[in-house]
Amino acid sequence: MVHRYDAIRIASWLPSTPDASVVARYRALAFPEAWRGPLLALCNAGREKQWETVPTFRMDQVLQTLAPDLLVRPRPSGHRGEGPDFWLYAPKGVPDPLPPGALQGLLGAWLRDLRPEPEYRDLMKDTRALLHEQPPQWQDDVEVELLRCPVTDGDTAAPDSRQFQLTTDWLARCILDLEPYDFGAGRLHFRAMPRGPRDRGAELVSQALPHEGARGTEWFSVVLNITLQTVPFDPLPRFHLHTQIRRYATRTGAKSGRLHLPYGRRTTVLLRPPVPWLPGAPASDRFAVARLVWGPSGYDWVGGGPAGILRNISLSEPLPSAEGLLTSPSEWIRDGMRAAVVYSTAMGSHEVGAGLMSDQRSRITEWAEKALPAELRPTPALVRTRLSHSTPANPRQEPSGAVQKATAERERADARRKGAALALRHLSPDTASGELPVMEARLLWQTPVLRDTAIAALAAHLDLKGDGGAPAAPEGYEHGPAVLEWRMPELTVRLRCLKLTGSLSGDLPLPDGARHSREAVSTALATRRLQVADFIAKDCPSTVPALALVEIDRAKDFSSAAHDPKFALRLGCADAGVLTQFLAVPKRVKGYNSEMNIGFRAAKAWDDGLRQLGVRVHPEHSLGEKLPRDLRYLAVWMVRKNARSRTRWAGHVPVAVLVTPDPAGDGGARVEGWDGDARTWVPYPVMLLQLTRRAEVPRAPVPGPRAGDAPVGRPSWWADMAQQRRDAEEWLEKVLRSVRGKPTLLLAHAQNMRSHWTWLQDGKVVADKFRGGHAPARRLDPDLRLVRVRTARGRETAQWWGVNPDGANGLAAHLWTGPSADPETARVFWSTTPKARTFKLSVAADKLAPRVNTKGKLTIDTGEAAWNPGLVELAVLGCHMQDGDEPEALALAVHQLRQAPDLPDALSLPLPLHLAGLAQEYVLPTRSEEVTDTAAEPAADADPDTAAAPGLANEPEPEDEQIQLSLFDPSTLVAGQ
Repeated sequence: MVHRYDAIRIASWLPSTPDASVVARYRALAFPEAWRGPLLALCNAGREKQWETVPTFRMDQVLQTLAPDLLVRPRPSGHRGEGPDFWLYAPKGVPDPLPPGALQGLLGAWLRDLRPEPEYRDLMKDTRALLHEQPPQWQDDVEVELLRCPVTDGDTAAPDSRQFQLTTDWLARCILDLEPYDFGAGRLHFRAMPRGPRDRGAELVSQALPHEGARGTEWFSVVLNITLQTVPFDPLPRFHLHTQIRRYATRTGAKSGRLHLPYGRRTTVLLRPPVPWLPGAPASDRFAVARLVWGPSGYDWVGGGPAGILRNISLSEPLPSAEGLLTSPSEWIRDGMRAAVVYSTAMGSHEVGAGLMSDQRSRITEWAEKALPAELRPTPALVRTRLSHSTPANPRQEPSGAVQKATAERERADARRKGAALALRHLSPDTASGELPVMEARLLWQTPVLRDTAIAALAAHLDLKGDGGAPAAPEGYEHGPAVLEWRMPELTVRLRCLKLTGSLSGDLPLPDGARHSREAVSTALATRRLQVADFIAKDCPSTVPALALVEIDRAKDFSSAAHDPKFALRLGCADAGVLTQFLAVPKRVKGYNSEMNIGFRAAKAWDDGLRQLGVRVHPEHSLGEKLPRDLRYLAVWMVRKNARSRTRWAGHVPVAVLVTPDPAGDGGARVEGWDGDARTWVPYPVMLLQLTRRAEVPRAPVPGPRAGDAPVGRPSWWADMAQQRRDAEEWLEKVLRSVRGKPTLLLAHAQNMRSHWTWLQDGKVVADKFRGGHAPARRLDPDLRLVRVRTARGRETAQWWGVNPDGANGLAAHLWTGPSADPETARVFWSTTPKARTFKLSVAADKLAPRVNTKGKLTIDTGEAAWNPGLVELAVLGCHMQDGDEPEALALAVHQLRQAPDLPDALSLPLPLHLAGLAQEYVLPTRSEEVTDTAAEPAADADPDTAAAPGLANEPEPEDEQIQLSLFDPSTLVAGQ
């Protein structure tokens, strides 16, 4: 029997009282402003474009590596707080991590790194002499308030910028004072990680634990992350504790004899030197961090980070050899974890499963809470909201009997056909009355097995009767397009099956070599784009958006990522008026078999393709008169272009999607997108095709640079972001003007939109007000409501578990609120959804020790991946309570929007936001499935930040996040979860 959870706990802590205060004392070092002039003179010598600030980021990286006990802060600029900020902090009582001699040596090496050119050697020596005349002075007793903080005009906590780093480090030190965590088969001994100016909170890493798999010993650690967060309209800050698994790469290639490190990709290495690297420095219990890269000069420590400076100084012990570390990674781990290469999925498979399950998370959190000082307390358990009916009025039906299941599936197919007919009528409003709309689809196939499977999957997905006039013999598909047609009561489905020639689906034509210029890649993409558009147009040009299912190899089956033609195929089809959904060629190779689930993948591909046509069964709310009649849902999303943009900075493309439920019910809805050029709403698939005009890849080949061309200057990131914000807020005002006069609920994703629409930031928002630009906040429009959605990305919402006093703490689905929240005035709620149907691992799974399962057998779960639904925060930032609006009802409606009846599992975002986020597939190249660096994202409400396209709520745990050193290059901050 499924346990009913009446409360959930979150791994979060609060100050015990609003007046709780902790004052910590530090030794602190300010960056000497007297150095600014000489350093800028050195940096700007011979440069046409003058730098405005001294670049300290490489020095910051070195300090994190060689003096991990230091807390490195960004250079002070407009510091907000009671006292001045400093560059370096070290807690009182910690031995001096940076003796004067070591600091002077580092400064000299830093200067040589700033200007290594021989012609500036004398200027560098003169600069060093000037710096030595005014050495930096440590202050021995600097007091910092760690808990108490002011509040904003919206009554939201506004922590001092130092607290995000110093307070979490203080809490981490409290946890380190505990006895090691006993997990039954051993004990976890944690060590802290160095944290730099752009790192998020504090991090503790356990010793490496062995796991004996089928291929030998694999290694992993348990990681604790502590972050400082805020919640809208809450005057108290919160501290989140996140627990995860970090795996280490030890599997070397049979041919290469070393770890697989993709070209140009950096990998993080945790280091523990046997003696301090800096002469005279004390031994540290903390890990150090550095990064390896395979670059033009071979395998080496990242030259733009510590290695560039470390070449200029003498260390007590050198860094490990990159080649030795890559060829014998296990030996370094066994040797007291002197070095451990953090694993990422680009390195192949790993026999340790990612993530921890809810019960084990709860036990580790309870252990860590023993370290809480009297000034902190656990956040009270969240309770169910008073409004019931957590599911929509038209929930997905999951009967148990075979006959009932077949009936339910037919009903879902009927709903899909009705939804497709509704979407097609919106695409062709001039369709004569009584005339059936026509759904044009194409199947661009390569293998007969996928062709036949895809045709059968489409017929089953829409419950189409008959074979559609399929050719009697397989040879009928080989010569020219084979056209299949089904006439159903709601619509006509016409499928054109075309064999995709190898040249169109093969490698992009690029010269041999591991590296390719942006111009060469763009030219190859543009050429293939024109070929694909011509191929589609010659067959049958589309007057209205059509859909193509395209069979193509996996990304790893091409010569390199640059050779992958997927995005060129998408853009070429879009130029011909055709939307695209891709399906991998079925094959069976070692470690991979896509033949066994080809039917499931084909059905899913058709479903995703229909979504692009605007076909989605809309979740109908169950709140009756508690919501305005004829309420529409408007979702806004900021698509971030990739870092290879022509300006070298991340660009932006705003997207708006308007979902208008069909008054007739049955889950029908009209889905539209905003056409910014025409300033009008167009059908959703039309908007998707228009977005390809904003893609980075031009339609025509890119000419190469000519001799004598002046290099393109790099614009100021700050000036570029200010312009992006002005453009985005002007765009938003136009969108909102278009929806006036009808009740509209505006949905925005916090991590995605707030860097461009700053009103969404916790430090800016005021209840029931609205600001879209630099003008003062104004009263919310009478027909507009605003709900901000925040997900677990960046650890901004806490990990959670359902409270079960009689057994393992598990997972619960509902909308939750604080136990003391006034149901009439509460504005912030938390949404959880059911676990995925494919999820099998028990909530009691133990990744660290054997356990007895429900069958009474001893089992170990280390090799199993853990899946947990994320906690989604729903903040009702604006409504009209004086006119009868209930924030709880609005939040519950958004919670129900995560449960689309035609999807087997819940979404990570409400359906309108989900549709808006997926639009970026037509602006950005298809994202790699590899897990990339996500550990060091900006703090809450900091700039810039991005968000990847949304997906299902039951996404896997973040895999072995690479630790980013604090190299501040905003153009690289493109993340995802």
